[in-house]
Amino acid sequence: MSARPRTAVSLLSGLVAGIVAALLMTTVLLLLRTLFGLPTPAELVGDRFAPLIPARDFGGLISWAGGYNELKQLGVGSVLLGQLVTGAVGGMLYAWLRDRSAQHPGQHLWHVRPAVRFLIGFVAFLWLAALVVLWPVLPTNFAGLPPGPAMVATILTLLLAFAIFGATLAALLRVVRPSAGQRSGGAAGAGEGHAGGPHVARRGILMGGLGLLLLVLSGGLLRRLSDDATFAYDGLQVRGPDIEPITPNDRFYVVTKNVIDPDVVPGLWNLAVEGHVSRPGSYSLADIMDLPAVDQEQTLMCISNTISGGLMSNAVWRGVPLANLIEAAGVREGTVEVLCRSVDGYTDSFSIAKALEPTTLLAYHMNGEPLPRRHGYPVRLLVPGLFGEKSVKWITRIELVPHEVDGFYEQQGWGPDFTIPTRSRFDGPDMRQPMPVDRPIRLNGTAFGGDRGVAGVEVTVDGGATWQSARLDYPGGRLTWALWSFDWTPRQAGDVRLAVRATDGTGMVQTDRGRSVVPEGATGHHVVTAMVRA
Repeated sequence: MSARPRTAVSLLSGLVAGIVAALLMTTVLLLLRTLFGLPTPAELVGDRFAPLIPARDFGGLISWAGGYNELKQLGVGSVLLGQLVTGAVGGMLYAWLRDRSAQHPGQHLWHVRPAVRFLIGFVAFLWLAALVVLWPVLPTNFAGLPPGPAMVATILTLLLAFAIFGATLAALLRVVRPSAGQRSGGAAGAGEGHAGGPHVARRGILMGGLGLLLLVLSGGLLRRLSDDATFAYDGLQVRGPDIEPITPNDRFYVVTKNVIDPDVVPGLWNLAVEGHVSRPGSYSLADIMDLPAVDQEQTLMCISNTISGGLMSNAVWRGVPLANLIEAAGVREGTVEVLCRSVDGYTDSFSIAKALEPTTLLAYHMNGEPLPRRHGYPVRLLVPGLFGEKSVKWITRIELVPHEVDGFYEQQGWGPDFTIPTRSRFDGPDMRQPMPVDRPIRLNGTAFGGDRGVAGVEVTVDGGATWQSARLDYPGGRLTWALWSFDWTPRQAGDVRLAVRATDGTGMVQTDRGRSVVPEGATGHHVVTAMVRA
């Protein structure tokens, strides 16, 4: 066979072998993720680069993809495809080098060395490049390993994965396209060694079959992981006329950066208090639960919540004041912030003064039950008065630092002020339905003043000309929302503009100045139009 067809066959063999080896690597990675919570490159890449995208651009990407969950799926799919493409390119280059070296007879012990050196270098490059690029997110472990062991486990997982790719690629091409020294009788034209020989063709078919088997296996693992993914509940909102003072755990709003949330093994998890302290400490879940506990009713709200949105919920939490652990560790002079890390690699920070407030809590119970997985089991942070992103779920490290540190979302450009502005909204009735003239209608909704409480709520039914006080059916407390209602009887048909505003516990009235969600949370009045019909 001439050199050109032989090279084409060699490149095709390398392409298929590279894809099959990449499929095996992917299958192993997915299996390790399923069994041990070891992060996949697809998750690490997303966590590494998402904070580098400016907040407004990130919002644009979400809109372009059709939603946050759709963007997550696109990101994961792109990385998985990238793994196969990288495998294919590496396979073709390795096959081309083997084929080129094999054209020099009499060097059977030497001619494979350039190809082997390339393959070793290629695998080493992939591993080292992954470590360099992903270094900040390597201390991630979805089963709850502390950051140090988690980083070692992730590094070794990546090394194992790339080594499996390299070894598989070499083995496949050794079987499908043996080098001259491996051919029957040492003759380049022997049937087994011929580029188009029947034995090689059969081996190529077997390699393709192996690829299909691995595709099925990896697809099965992906489906299993997909069943456990956050797509079914990420973005869950709580609103409507049947709003309850205490939100049931299964209805509590959810926002998560993860494709699959952590499933922490309590025996692996611990909470460390370290950094700018005199006495660093570490606590198991049992240690935390043995400390004097407090019950605290508190509302959480996401910074992405629109004026009318439902990314806000209220619960009764049980836990330990963060100040108790910090004071036991001994705050060193010059401490500025507290940097918190989650087992999923998420980070956030806030002032040491806020950390020492008695209401900043390490919670392990929610509405009388252990924290649900999606809400941060085994322990999460609660930081009243600040948006929900500061209330870190699955927390595993608390580091006191003598300088300001940007967390996951701050790196995108959110903030710098994360204080929750006073807000209120209509929850009922359904404004899409017409309302009858001269019949009483009960308007109802929620109001929230961060950690300042709600002193009152007012409604206008005449476009802002006058404001009337609403009832506080559930006044709540200083850290919670309030539920309000207002009885209104429309006297004439037409479209009526309604608005609501709240006054917080300090006497400050909710601003009517509207601003968008990015970068410090939305403000303004919730305005709706009631369709009154005769």
